[in-house]
Amino acid sequence: MPLYQNLEALHRERKKYLGNQCGLVPTMGALHQGHFALIEQAQVENESVWVTIFVNPTQFNNTSDLHAYPVCLKKDVEAIHKINPAINIFAPSVQDMYPKHVHATSYAFNGLDTVMEGADRPDHFNGVITIVSKLFEAVHPHSAYFGEKDFQQLSIIKNWVKTANIPITIVPCPIVREANGLAMSSRNELLTKTTRAEAGFIYKTLEHCASNYMKKAAIYAHIANVFAQHPTFTLHYALCVDETSLQEVTEVNPQENQRLFVATSVEGVRLIDNIALK
Repeated sequence: MPLYQNLEALHRERKKYLGNQCGLVPTMGALHQGHFALIEQAQVENESVWVTIFVNPTQFNNTSDLHAYPVCLKKDVEAIHKINPAINIFAPSVQDMYPKHVHATSYAFNGLDTVMEGADRPDHFNGVITIVSKLFEAVHPHSAYFGEKDFQQLSIIKNWVKTANIPITIVPCPIVREANGLAMSSRNELLTKTTRAEAGFIYKTLEHCASNYMKKAAIYAHIANVFAQHPTFTLHYALCVDETSLQEVTEVNPQENQRLFVATSVEGVRLIDNIALK
């Protein structure tokens, strides 16, 4: 199993593949079916695939969230091995990725970071792009795969790649859901079984709003009412936005590219989800 845990080992191996189509799947580990879908798509579209496993400290806003994040490298490696034993895995240390100081670089995101997760979690996206930049520089992929559950993150990465003229294709992949509709996330593992089952109401609520062509005010009212029926879930925001600018729309129009976003927390775990309003 090709597992590399430092940059020197990665660089030696990566040189063998410089001429081939290479796909990258960046993860923070605790892999689930959503990650496996990214890996499988990368396999179809590339000659070599690299999966990175690194819990990036600069994108966490508090140390308790960082320390609570599930880590299970051995299990993750075994799961990737079952998909394809030829997949390359890069699982570096914090010292490898941040040899001098553990801090994020500041970037300009054209306003994409001022709403939703960016508003609630200052500097979060600076941390995301800092590590994505380091991973791109280390692996030199031709394409990189990201899930649409983190749609704002995906938009920011695409904008950054375009603005910086980085020759890497960003491939968005559909949200993968649990049987009850809950968007798959490594953080789901931190929920109790009962709460995880209850959390299926989040997607059902989004789906109801999208399928009934509701006006913006009605959407917000419906979401507030549903969350009131689930008092252990704290609603951080519900927002109808333009998919390109990520700014709130004046009114919902199914003929335009608009999307409904929700963020909530329960049992100290932050959950996000979104759906296209078409």
